Amino acid sequence: MAKQTQIDSNALRGHLETMILSALEARESHGFDVLQRLEAAGFGALRMKEGSLYPALYRLEEQGHVTSRWENDNDERPGAGRRGPKRKLYKLTRKGKRKLDQGREHWSVFVSVIGGIIGVPA
Repeated sequence: MAKQTQIDSNALRGHLETMILSALEARESHGFDVLQRLEAAGFGALRMKEGSLYPALYRLEEQGHVTSRWENDNDERPGAGRRGPKRKLYKLTRKGKRKLDQGREHWSVFVSVIGGIIGVPA
């Protein structure tokens, strides 16, 4: 990456759900873990707010793209002996995987078209 800039949250509109599905592709996760993984993958240029993430997770669950469950005592929890409330874990469904694949295709076309218009090769 050349110059480090912050990505405005408005630039994420239309792509947030695909990003969330991508973060859940490897393993089920709780919301805050998804947030941290997306920010880490964004090399410091992406700052997300929980106020954007959780409504998107709820929408994805309503649409059947993810399922959720409350963690139980048998789940591996970071920091053994950690206290606090149980967290909701989200998992990608087959339908969600298809939506992720569609989102990736959409992104590829988007980058090619916009890149061509503004003179930045894809």
